[in-house]
Amino acid sequence: MLFKNIKKLILGVATAMLASACSTPCDAPGGLCAPITSVTSAPPAVAKAPRPKPPAPPPEPEVVVETFSVPSPEDAARPPGIMQVIPQPAENADGKRAYRIALLLPLRSEALGRAADALRAGFMAAMERDSHGFEVNVVETGDSPQDVLSAYVTAQEKNDMVVGPLARSAVTAIAASPLVEKPTIALNHPELRGDPQVPPQLLVIGLSIEDEARQVADWGARENPSARALVISGNSSWQKRIAGAMSTQLQRLGLHPRNVDLNPLNGYLQDSELVALRTRLQNEPAGVLFAALDPDQVRQLKIALSAPPLGDIPLYGTSSLNPGRSMYRAGPELDGVRLLDLPWLVQRDHPAVMTYPQPIPRDEARISADMERVYALGIDAFRIAREIAIQPQRRFQLDGVTGQLTIDFGNGPSWFERIEVPAEYRNGVPVPVAQ
Repeated sequence: MLFKNIKKLILGVATAMLASACSTPCDAPGGLCAPITSVTSAPPAVAKAPRPKPPAPPPEPEVVVETFSVPSPEDAARPPGIMQVIPQPAENADGKRAYRIALLLPLRSEALGRAADALRAGFMAAMERDSHGFEVNVVETGDSPQDVLSAYVTAQEKNDMVVGPLARSAVTAIAASPLVEKPTIALNHPELRGDPQVPPQLLVIGLSIEDEARQVADWGARENPSARALVISGNSSWQKRIAGAMSTQLQRLGLHPRNVDLNPLNGYLQDSELVALRTRLQNEPAGVLFAALDPDQVRQLKIALSAPPLGDIPLYGTSSLNPGRSMYRAGPELDGVRLLDLPWLVQRDHPAVMTYPQPIPRDEARISADMERVYALGIDAFRIAREIAIQPQRRFQLDGVTGQLTIDFGNGPSWFERIEVPAEYRNGVPVPVAQ
């Protein structure tokens, strides 16, 4: 059983008692408190003259900080799921204090709870492989940026490093604050206006569809120099973000792209718009297409443009074109479409990928591609945290499950780069290709 031989201490205390026990109440979002010795009796009276004895003070609560230990391979492969909970010793076998990492995640969030659970599972799966000298404290938060800020301050006080938060709004709040005093690995990208500089102790490693879109634009421009480019987008916000990043990068590369904004109905492209697009391409030929669409929409697009000469135009896209193993095979209609994705999704036989257990959901349905990507981010988050903890002032590279990673931390402003895997659909499956 998942929780065999595991004992979890649960201590219920009143709010007033908690407030007196530590500087940050433990019932506050993400609150962490150091263990406190219980007071079980009052000191004996020392006065000889008989007088009423003052009432004994109530016993102070023993506050238990939940520390998530390294799970077994079976447990580590369960995102979203509950991991093992075992208190860790304060010191390692060699007598040195363990390096404490706070994993700050919105596990109480209705919107992000499932993703936070998947990331936690990936983080713990990676810790299992390289656990010596490390202790992880999982700090649960909700959605509110103020909730996260309060939890972040406490997490810094009780730990050597913070990994998190996950929500973009929460990362933005921390990045814009003067609170970052210890190494912090943010799992999303802040939205900062004006000067985008973040605190030197903050390293941003989140998965970014904009970064991915720029890499796709670079790839397509490199393989089709001087070609007339057409960027085709749907009407959802994430599609517009992809299309905007592609277009901006293509402009920088001198391709002067044209843009086509489609308006899918119930998620499907409209026949009238596809006919108009085909006519436009016949009258104004393009040498390369970039698609900010989902897999079904690209299938429709490919079918509509299948007849020569339009069917021969190379088409590029982001990982949004890969539904992962949770969906049916894409089918031959997508063959030839080029995309970027994480090694975890398209390079299953890669040594770094094979090292870690595959995620298994609690229900019978297969885990979605997005949850797999978040799980993979959790794996690389621990690996990066471990390297920074061991040597905090250096530039290093990792062959990660989310891509080829380059990190510069501790030498002024932090710097991070992720290069993803180029792939092409063949027989309905995206397979890695050389650029």
